[in-house]
Amino acid sequence: MPTAIVTRIHVGDYETWRPMFDQDVPRAREQATMQRVLRSVDDPNHVFVFLEFATREDALEARRRLLESGVLDRFVDKHGPNVVEDA
Repeated sequence: MPTAIVTRIHVGDYETWRPMFDQDVPRAREQATMQRVLRSVDDPNHVFVFLEFATREDALEARRRLLESGVLDRFVDKHGPNVVEDA
């Protein structure tokens, strides 16, 4: 069953954050079958990252890599990474 990771982050400065995101240092996106980065129309530095994976196991592994890497620790205003499935 396809499973996704949804993360909300206030990045401070999108133009600075995006190149770091694109590097995917924790390799959290290497098994993703789809990815989307959405920006709030009210605050373009408020981003929502949606990653879809073929299996729950791939999504859980990606979340583990994200958390262990510490890349999200620098953001005070964040929620996730949340592993979600269709209800």
